[in-house]
Amino acid sequence: MFEDKVILGFETSCDETAIAVMKNNKLLVNKISSQVDIHEKFGGVVPEVASRAHSEMIRNLFHLSLKEAQLELSDIDLIASTDGPGLVGSLVVGYNFAKSVAWSLEKPFLPIDHMVGHLSAPLIEHPQLDPPFLSLLVSGGHSQIVLVEEWEKYELLGSTIDDAAGEAFDKLSRYCGFGFPGGPAIQKLSEGGDESKIALPRPKTSGEFDYSFSGLKTAAMYYLRDLKKEDEVSRRDFAASYQEAIVDSLMGVFERAVKETNVPTISGGGGVIANRRLREKLAIFAEKNNKNIYLPSPILSTDNAAMICSAAQKNLTTKDLNINDVRLSSIIN
Repeated sequence: MFEDKVILGFETSCDETAIAVMKNNKLLVNKISSQVDIHEKFGGVVPEVASRAHSEMIRNLFHLSLKEAQLELSDIDLIASTDGPGLVGSLVVGYNFAKSVAWSLEKPFLPIDHMVGHLSAPLIEHPQLDPPFLSLLVSGGHSQIVLVEEWEKYELLGSTIDDAAGEAFDKLSRYCGFGFPGGPAIQKLSEGGDESKIALPRPKTSGEFDYSFSGLKTAAMYYLRDLKKEDEVSRRDFAASYQEAIVDSLMGVFERAVKETNVPTISGGGGVIANRRLREKLAIFAEKNNKNIYLPSPILSTDNAAMICSAAQKNLTTKDLNINDVRLSSIIN
């Protein structure tokens, strides 16, 4: 445990350059430089462009973070950085910068699993979160249900077998021209729409707690392709119906997992947890079933370095939730 240490955290797994400083579970700085404007014209994240943008931004953001925290380099006790999963080029930028700082200061360095970071994010605002609990981790690349029996003792109950929930939002939004990133664009467009207007499937898998979103995405595209000119379906109704199908799919499996494990507490993390409809349904489910619920605020749900600090504070390091992903710590000395 490093609760009394000043922790400097880095997160560059995709298209956000993020640096945070934390001490005693208090977030001193949480800086995020988004690349949305850069990638919007492509309709998605371009890995090479993302890594170059990280390289251009990270040094200035580092100095700005220290200045805002009113700290000197000598005040830092511990440095942590995302180790994976993510875009390798992007990860290397933050990981190498962070490790270089640690080496120059002769301070300890902790590699942090990106999904363990998301798992730890609720602790920043809800330090009372304590195992056992079940966490719904949903992002652009991952959809997972994780049973936390105790810190650093995780059981991955289920995950996506194809597209992740965030990916389903992004791809459909790009196909329809709604905007990037897809989740926020579809959420905004769905406001005032009728979520029951269009019957879209809630895909099932052979795994009891696994997810699948590729079929839903394809069904939505086929629906649009076959739409006749005389059919009056507003963009808002379509967005609301599609969002509802994703949220229902997430909730259906997660609810079964909660009932199966009978945990007293539920939690979540990842960019899709920022979705208002999903948060609403999680809160309703928790109240109805007398469960404690601790969710990170939207800004701490998307990729950020505060969650890396939070994981480092508990010394959670690279406890692997994605065994098929290569770790930077295994290839960079």
